[in-house]
Amino acid sequence: MNPAENYILNQPEPYRNMLLHLQIIIENTIPEVELLYKYKIPFYYYKKRPFCFLNASHKNQFVDICFVRGNQISIHQDLLVIENRKKMASLRYKSLEQIDDEVLIEVTKNVIPLY
Repeated sequence: MNPAENYILNQPEPYRNMLLHLQIIIENTIPEVELLYKYKIPFYYYKKRPFCFLNASHKNQFVDICFVRGNQISIHQDLLVIENRKKMASLRYKSLEQIDDEVLIEVTKNVIPLY
């Protein structure tokens, strides 16, 4: 099994369900993405370049989907978490119910033309 998939499957709840849900949305939205294990987290590559990664923060109790070129996202900026990052931006979730599939798909599709 892929180490990235192991990372997801070995997470405690509720992180595992949120990560699995994000994985399904990303892979259905962009079938060409490749799920790799980089920097000890699941990292999606698109056209052989870093696209986004998934991270479970147990300390802060959230799951992040962080887009590498997040600073160039032109929609849903009010929902993006930038913090102290110059290029990356995240959608952050504390529960499965918080994940808005439509927003996630729109943001993901907004990043695709940047590659």
